[in-house]
Amino acid sequence: MVQTVYDRMRERNLVLPEALEPVGLYLPVQTSGKLAFVSGQGCIEQGKPLTGRAGKEVSLQEAARRAGICMWNTLAALERHLGSLERIRRPVKLLGFVAGTEEFTGQAEVINAASQVLMDVFGEEEGRHARSAIGAHSLPLGLTVEIESIFEVE
Repeated sequence: MVQTVYDRMRERNLVLPEALEPVGLYLPVQTSGKLAFVSGQGCIEQGKPLTGRAGKEVSLQEAARRAGICMWNTLAALERHLGSLERIRRPVKLLGFVAGTEEFTGQAEVINAASQVLMDVFGEEEGRHARSAIGAHSLPLGLTVEIESIFEVE
């Protein structure tokens, strides 16, 4: 029996948040052909922006948790746009931004938490993707993490 995305989520007691409303003049998701391009999704939890820079006000572990929140917000945006996460064939690429101090170099470790969400939801192999993790001095709304992504869809 093939396990669906929603089966995996139920099995792990994982629940999608409400999709975020855009805070600017953009679409949260735009599809072109078989690709869905997801605008940067921030670490906003229950309507509250999670702010601060990694290496200063925010620990590496907390920044990683916030990267996971970004990915859950991404999946919520995709579900709203596509109608179902079952329409996603696979994640293709993530671009993660981490606001941190000049000395902070743990960007890849922070964005690993977002990658792990995709592997938990889509499967260990099916959830793997290309990725970049970039350090930033600041992000919109003072957020700690923002993630832009591309998915292959049916």
